[in-house]
Amino acid sequence: MAPRTAPDVLGKVTLITGGEEFLAERAIRTVVDAVRSADPDADLTETVGAEVGPGALAELTSPSLFAERRAVVVRDLPEVPDDGVAGLLACAAQPPDDIALVLVHPGGQKGKGMLDKLRKAGVSEVKCEAPKAYELPRFAAAEMRRAGGRIDDEAAGALVDAVGTDLRALAGAAAQLANDFSGEAITDEHVRRYFGGRAEVKGFAVADAAISGQLAPGLEQLRWALNNGVVPVLITSAFASGLRALARYTTAPRGLREGELAREVGVPPWKLRSLRGQARGWGPSGLADAITAVARADADVKGASGDPDHALERMVLAVAEARAGR
Repeated sequence: MAPRTAPDVLGKVTLITGGEEFLAERAIRTVVDAVRSADPDADLTETVGAEVGPGALAELTSPSLFAERRAVVVRDLPEVPDDGVAGLLACAAQPPDDIALVLVHPGGQKGKGMLDKLRKAGVSEVKCEAPKAYELPRFAAAEMRRAGGRIDDEAAGALVDAVGTDLRALAGAAAQLANDFSGEAITDEHVRRYFGGRAEVKGFAVADAAISGQLAPGLEQLRWALNNGVVPVLITSAFASGLRALARYTTAPRGLREGELAREVGVPPWKLRSLRGQARGWGPSGLADAITAVARADADVKGASGDPDHALERMVLAVAEARAGR
């Protein structure tokens, strides 16, 4: 059988910059999928910047005995040691033809000099910054088109109001609407019909209860939400968003004014009051355990487990246990 045509990403470098995790992971997946569309047996190799010392990247991109084509992903680019930068830049300037090299920089000033040199080398950059609040309806509309659906401007705004600002949750909601109302243009009426009556028990309400240590109310609201058709991915996304905000709150510099603290944490000022109360029950190790539990549940509800409801119950219990354990 003749080999498939190689995708555009082979022999090239994709530089992913910005702190929006959902968009960055999607950009990585797009490159990997492109490589595997040309060669289903293509390898995926992942590493972190701290491991990219002298000669490391040359070894990672050397010919493989097991696959003709490969995707090589280097995360946490700012952590590349000084003695590994030259090798990385040399590989980026002339990557092997059968390799798709993906470099991921989460944003910030660290490693800016390296970024500038990579850009001058002509890499393909994908910027993954979180959209502004006023851009979220446009994002929701784009996600609807991506899922094969259509939505008008009023409905896109209503979807943001119903689901919230978490991009993963918005993308999941748009995909669900496009699937459930296939062939129809989504209107404000569709959104109200789909999400109506759930405002008091959306994913964020379940997450807030569990993160606050209210296990019984959290489980009760989870059962109510599931019985009323709340999409499981919206619940895991809400937990992830809540725990990320709590982690940023607990590590924020001391002495900031309320507005400065809200910007540092990435939440509206009114949210700081609940974060302040939640933070008194959490420690660093507990937060790490809870985030791990949510990541596992997120994978389960997306297909890794045959019982998403049970996966969500385990998540709520694990988060409560992590809080108690600190």
